Amino acid sequence: MRVVTTFRISEAATLLGVSADTVRRWVDTGRLPARRDGQSHRRIDGADLAAFARAQIEAEDGRERSSARNRLRGIVTEVVRDAVMAQVEIAAGPFRVVSLMSRQAADELGLEPGVVAVAVIKSTNVVVEIPDHARAASH
Repeated sequence: MRVVTTFRISEAATLLGVSADTVRRWVDTGRLPARRDGQSHRRIDGADLAAFARAQIEAEDGRERSSARNRLRGIVTEVVRDAVMAQVEIAAGPFRVVSLMSRQAADELGLEPGVVAVAVIKSTNVVVEIPDHARAASH
């Protein structure tokens, strides 16, 4: 038997990295299917949310020509430089990404707190975890 995961509007917004109002507009305009539960709250089926997220990703693909597929857009929150290296921290939605690069690269990119940047991640080793609270939220 397949367990169907559904998400509240606020949960979908967090997963998509947008506001709950944006998700409500997508639902209201029919871009993202939702149904009412027994308490009249709108719920989004996990498969529908995944398909919508995939379509959003595909719409953005092709803007940059790269073999890396993992892109997190965010804001630079901290840059620590020494004579040779720089540590750059980016807040991408609820995610914290830290990059070590040459100081020269950080300087050439103009990386400072407040600058919008994209963390492009290419890895042959990606660990996938399912938080305990996500299992409890499955319906």
